[in-house]
Amino acid sequence: MNTLEAFNQALFLVINGTPTTPAWLVGIATRIADDVIWLIPLLLACMWLWGNEARRELAIRACLVAMLGVGANQLIGMVWQHPRPFMIGLGHTFLPHAPDSSFPSDHLTVFSGIALTLLLGGARRLGGLTVLAGVAVAWARIFVGVHFPLDMLGAAAVACVAYALIAPLWHLAGSAVTGWAVAVYRKLLAWPIHRGWLRS
Repeated sequence: MNTLEAFNQALFLVINGTPTTPAWLVGIATRIADDVIWLIPLLLACMWLWGNEARRELAIRACLVAMLGVGANQLIGMVWQHPRPFMIGLGHTFLPHAPDSSFPSDHLTVFSGIALTLLLGGARRLGGLTVLAGVAVAWARIFVGVHFPLDMLGAAAVACVAYALIAPLWHLAGSAVTGWAVAVYRKLLAWPIHRGWLRS
């Protein structure tokens, strides 16, 4: 075992829960690990439905960065299979999970991609809250035994690369993509928009 992997496993054992961990803490960690990710589509939907044009543009760009990051994760997993802790009998697992590659974490890639786009796009409050939620999810998924700490570091790195790839393309075609999406939205949801329930 190389030094980096030994460090990865040692740090995992420091964070991972144990059979003596209080049930309430395991319950909280499980909910965070499994359910907080649903705040991301809620956030993007709110930015789109009630936001101005700048917020809508940011929501689309953030979504594309996250999608590209998760797609890259699938390719990484195909090229290099890194087992999850429970696949090598390490630590304790409190959340059932498929025995697929652990590196990088899809959950944290999504949070990192969204947070990075929001922060660099000027939505610092939303970006900061997304960072905090992502840190909580990263801790929880290590705590419940389905990820290693370096899976989270890898996820953040993938998100940065995804942002760097999307940024120049968005500079060229972002306005056109946003305009097309707004036109489709206004046509499909004309009824609630006309009644003032949604922003035009």
